[in-house]
Amino acid sequence: MKTVSYAPIMGIDRLRMGSDGNGITSLVTFYGCPLKCRFCLNPQCHKDLSSITFSKPKEVFDVVATDELYYLATGGGVTFGGGEPLLYSDFILEVLKLGAKKWNITIETSLNVKYEQFDIISPYINEIIIDIKDINTQIYEKYTRHSNTLVINNLKRLANSDYNNKILIRIPLIAGYNTEDDIMNSKVFLENLGYSNFDFFKYKTDNNDRKR
Repeated sequence: MKTVSYAPIMGIDRLRMGSDGNGITSLVTFYGCPLKCRFCLNPQCHKDLSSITFSKPKEVFDVVATDELYYLATGGGVTFGGGEPLLYSDFILEVLKLGAKKWNITIETSLNVKYEQFDIISPYINEIIIDIKDINTQIYEKYTRHSNTLVINNLKRLANSDYNNKILIRIPLIAGYNTEDDIMNSKVFLENLGYSNFDFFKYKTDNNDRKR
């Protein structure tokens, strides 16, 4: 396994509760994403990487480890998001190897990466939060400007793994892109794969508000 010395960290948000996995968490976000979503939650993730500072695994670990007592007391830990954190699985592994075995580790992902990227850190993962946008290929491509072939293949593979019951799938209503019927179609498709844990919500798109 190669050692990855640096990664483009967008931010580390400590002492979060109720939004990124169990208990009190620290959210570590990365620059970089394969998608170009119309209502991106973190559009800054597409910033030119030549203009940002990269971090070492030990630097990230030292920040999140500060709150270990809170993690252990509440069943919390560290959530990796972005952008797309699975683009940096090798780096995340280096962070976790420094001492995260007792923490609850969550990945927030579009799952639009090669499955091997998930495999790299799978021994550490306790929860996976997947934002699928919409399972319909045409809707997905129109909204993200990217194919969802990898997403569907990865969902099928994870459905037959030990991680099935650790997965929360977010299915948003996206104004101008999908409908309630489309959401139900996505739900039925995923239920047929064996998934049962869903989060339905509506993207806020007024006044350029990209928050959930």
